[in-house]
Amino acid sequence: MNERLLIVDDEPNVCLELRLSLETERYEISEVRSGAQALELLADSPFALAILDIRLPDMDGLEVLEKMRQNGISIPTVIITAFGKISLAVKAMKLGAIDFLEKPLYAGELRKVVAETLRRYPRRRDFRVESFADHIRTARRCLNLHLFAKAELHLANAFALNTRSAEAFNIAGVLAEVLGDYKGAKKNYGQAIRLNKTYEPAQQNMRRLFEVDHFGSSDEPVNLGE
Repeated sequence: MNERLLIVDDEPNVCLELRLSLETERYEISEVRSGAQALELLADSPFALAILDIRLPDMDGLEVLEKMRQNGISIPTVIITAFGKISLAVKAMKLGAIDFLEKPLYAGELRKVVAETLRRYPRRRDFRVESFADHIRTARRCLNLHLFAKAELHLANAFALNTRSAEAFNIAGVLAEVLGDYKGAKKNYGQAIRLNKTYEPAQQNMRRLFEVDHFGSSDEPVNLGE
C-alpha cells in the first residue's frame, strides 16, 4: 500500500507543484486549503506525513501544528514557508515539526526530505520529537553540506534541550568560523573547553585559530567532533 501524504496549502499552484513532485514516487496525495479542513481530515483519516504551509487563510501553520499535537495527531509534519526566519523554524521544531523548507521548493529536495522522514518514522506510534542527539547529528550533516541556516536551526533546538554540552558549543564554534565570525568561534570553543577541559575537538579548533592568529596558517583541520 502506498504511503498517504496530506498537503495543506491555500495556493493551487503550490499544491499542484508539490503533488507532481511527489506522485512520481507513487505516494497517495490528498490536498486541503485551510487549517480547519486539515484538522478535520487528519482526525478521520490516517496519513503517514503532513506537508503544512505556514500561511493559511484561517490560521497560521504553527497554530495548526499545535492543535494537531493537542488533539493527539502525532504524524510527522514538514513546514513550508516563503519566510525563512530562524525564530519560526525553532518554534516549529519545538512543536514537533520534522523539517522546515523554504520556498521556492525544489522537487529533488522535497522528495529527499519526504523519503527520509518516512524511513525514520514508518508508523505513527514511532513518531517522537527530535532528541538532542538527533539535532546534533543533523547540524553536523548540514555543516558538511554547507546548509548553514539549517545547521543553525538544529543547533538552536539542541541548545533548547541542553545548554551545557561541549559538543554543541564546539559545533556552534565551527559554524561561526565558517561564516567568518572568528570572535564568536573563539567564544564558543572556549565555552566548550570550560564545560569539558578534556574535549579534544574544541581544543584542536582553538589551537588552529591561535596558530592562524599568530603564524598566519595552521595544519590543524576543523574538528566537528564526529
